[in-house]
Amino acid sequence: EHCGCKIVSNHCKKQRHLPIKSSFIAKKPYAIAVERLKVFPYICSLKNQALATKFSKDTYLYWYELMLLLRRFEEKAGQLYGMQKIRGFCHLYIGQEAVAAGCMTATNPDDKFITAYRDHALAIAKGVSAKSCMAELYGKATGCSKGKGGSMHFFGLKENFYGGHGIVGAQIGTGAGLAFAERYKGTQNVVLCFFGDGAARQGMLHETFNMAMLWKLPVVFICENNNYAMGTSVERTSNVLDIYKLADAYEMPGDAVDGMSPETVHDGVLRAVNRAREKGGPTLLEIKTYRYKGHSMSDPQKYRTKEELESYKEKDPIEHVLSILTKTHKVSEKEIEAINERVKAEVEESVKFSEESPWPLDDELLKDVLTQEDYPFITD
Repeated sequence: EHCGCKIVSNHCKKQRHLPIKSSFIAKKPYAIAVERLKVFPYICSLKNQALATKFSKDTYLYWYELMLLLRRFEEKAGQLYGMQKIRGFCHLYIGQEAVAAGCMTATNPDDKFITAYRDHALAIAKGVSAKSCMAELYGKATGCSKGKGGSMHFFGLKENFYGGHGIVGAQIGTGAGLAFAERYKGTQNVVLCFFGDGAARQGMLHETFNMAMLWKLPVVFICENNNYAMGTSVERTSNVLDIYKLADAYEMPGDAVDGMSPETVHDGVLRAVNRAREKGGPTLLEIKTYRYKGHSMSDPQKYRTKEELESYKEKDPIEHVLSILTKTHKVSEKEIEAINERVKAEVEESVKFSEESPWPLDDELLKDVLTQEDYPFITD
């Protein structure tokens, strides 16, 4: 028996979905930040509408340019890492771009994102400039975290991007805290809290799930399941292979979503976001995706076969969207090339900006660290 959620899935059960309501359909198209207009000259008109059976040409154009920017940025970051322009840890998002794209069209600018250390793409998707992101990778003062965070700690307060967290699973509790703040302030905003399949083994997840359900917090927990926690498969670490089923222990709605398709990501996230706006509480989404590169730049990737990798590349989300644009929406080769050139120029500009930016001054070392002279508790 299907629950009326307008999408059919093999594991749909009544307790998993709530019907979509129209109370929070956006009154105007998604407004891209002014500084981004040169990159996305069209406006995506699909924002919080009822689940779509057909997405618009503008939506596919937005998805294509955004995913291409994320892909090219990450490719350049990998190249610069090999040149030792970027130091330390570096975790690339290549292959997972459809997750960021679908989440963007299913949410509003005031909704908050928080994620783990594979954070470059989600930060850029949320509106943090490619220049400030690249500068952060360089460790420059103009970076989005003033050059003091690096790859794993991107941040954008005005863009409602709350990191970038290096401790596995730590952001799950913080994400629920952000959602509690939205509920306390009486807003209609929702928090998207991202984590990997490895973080699903952390105790923080279970404590947070219990409290989030108890208080019906407006948060969507998104497990980006790319099959491997570093180099360890889900099958080797858990008796529960379908991570979304962890929600059942808390009577939380949960679902599995194809993360190689921005359409299915959009639909799955939109259902959960609307539920949260209607004060229906949290949802766990297991978005099944795949990273083409290693866990980090030092990963030899001996835990998977080349055949497995190629099988996922055949489902590449950018190629999928490009095919729809050219075949269904008859977008010309000239238009596609113009997008490609805009993306190339933005990435090159971000590198130039980073190369020319200054290093942080020595006195930045102790700035942005909270101190309180009249701290009321005893300390050693």
